[in-house]
Amino acid sequence: MNAGKNFIDKDYIENLLKTAVHTSDAEIDSYLDKAENFEGLKHHEIAALLVNNKSEHLKRIYDIAGKIKRHIYGNRIVMFAPLYVSDYCVNRCSYCSYNCGHKFKRSKLTMDEVREEVRLIEKMGHKRIALEAGEHDKKCPINYILECMHTIYGMKFKNGEIRRINVNIAATTVENYRKLKEVGIGTYILFQETYHQPTYERIHLSGPKTDYEYHLTAFDRAHEAGIDDVGGGVLFGLADPYFETLALMIHNEHLEENFNVGFHTISVPRLCPAQGMDMASFPNMVDDATFEKIVAVIRLAVPFTGMILSTRENHEMRKKLLKLGISQISAGSSTEVGGYTKRENHTEQNPQFFVNDDRDALSIISELMDDGYIPSFCTACYRNGRTGDRFMSLAKSGQIKNVCLPNALMTLCEYSIDYGDKDFNEKADAAIKRELPEIQNEKMRFLTASNVEKIQHGERDFFV
Repeated sequence: MNAGKNFIDKDYIENLLKTAVHTSDAEIDSYLDKAENFEGLKHHEIAALLVNNKSEHLKRIYDIAGKIKRHIYGNRIVMFAPLYVSDYCVNRCSYCSYNCGHKFKRSKLTMDEVREEVRLIEKMGHKRIALEAGEHDKKCPINYILECMHTIYGMKFKNGEIRRINVNIAATTVENYRKLKEVGIGTYILFQETYHQPTYERIHLSGPKTDYEYHLTAFDRAHEAGIDDVGGGVLFGLADPYFETLALMIHNEHLEENFNVGFHTISVPRLCPAQGMDMASFPNMVDDATFEKIVAVIRLAVPFTGMILSTRENHEMRKKLLKLGISQISAGSSTEVGGYTKRENHTEQNPQFFVNDDRDALSIISELMDDGYIPSFCTACYRNGRTGDRFMSLAKSGQIKNVCLPNALMTLCEYSIDYGDKDFNEKADAAIKRELPEIQNEKMRFLTASNVEKIQHGERDFFV
């Protein structure tokens, strides 16, 4: 492996994938036995599962992914919504509609406009958002992002407030990450886009994002600044998806070795059509079957890491992947600056990418209930300081479920009363009664039941 700042060794990964095609059935079975015991996977084991297409092995991969999902996360699905605050950008990325070479009227939200967008997001019941912005130090400096966060955290509604702001902005300095930490960032999210350096250099045509190594080491600087919850991902469709998956796992390992904790979450976006980009220019698009396998293998490789799926995926695919490892999804999303207000006013929209699941939030959340899931609006770990290695130690010991299910049920009760209709309320009541006995700790079960009753009588914001 390479020493130094660039810890992604292209030749090493390509050789792993080349060698992996010769893996025997017996070896595959042994890797799957290991994964089934929640032990994770090594590089060559991940490669072997990725390149394997035998139906009997694929079935077991999917079965184990489902088992891991149920054992660690239960039937909880964490909900969030993105908030785009600025589409000014100085980069020319060939896959992105924010490309500085594209001619369209760009905008940045005023604080009053931020408040209106947040009002509409909260109106859908969300308590957790992902703040998104293009890279432009003059039009969208770090102080603007901090001001947005102060504004959002300062807002109070009848039914609560936004309780966690995750932030997805360009790679920056230790000093700027410290500022984000001071304001109360939840998870710092950044996608490498592609770990394949020749591809990275080909599709990032100009701007600060052309610096592969600076982008790659952003999480190192975030950790140095004290942000111990970071979320990674790649944009599947830019380069060989198996290469990307292995590199993503190596990045996670790099963080574990250097900071004692890997990714808090991993996102798996696929390249989508957007204004100003030509899909024909991207020959590595990932078909549905390959995508399902990648999600399942990631779940086997890093069983305790949250996995996020956005509305880039359609309704059917989201239902499939929830069974294979996805633990967080967005609902009712808008992917443009001021998009929630535009949607409310039925005005023309110009999103960063076109969503494939455009159902309203209540419809998505209600279907989750129909499918036996517990939609969770919990932000308790962040608020209680259970971040970084403190969170991961609880997850790996199996203790995290002792707080996750109670928090999920309390926030579901809150959502049901404040935002649900009669049909949803009946579903939520039945789900809470069904799930309360599943809380193993007697004291926690009693506390949860007591808090649910208090929520039903008008009190709010209980968490453990």
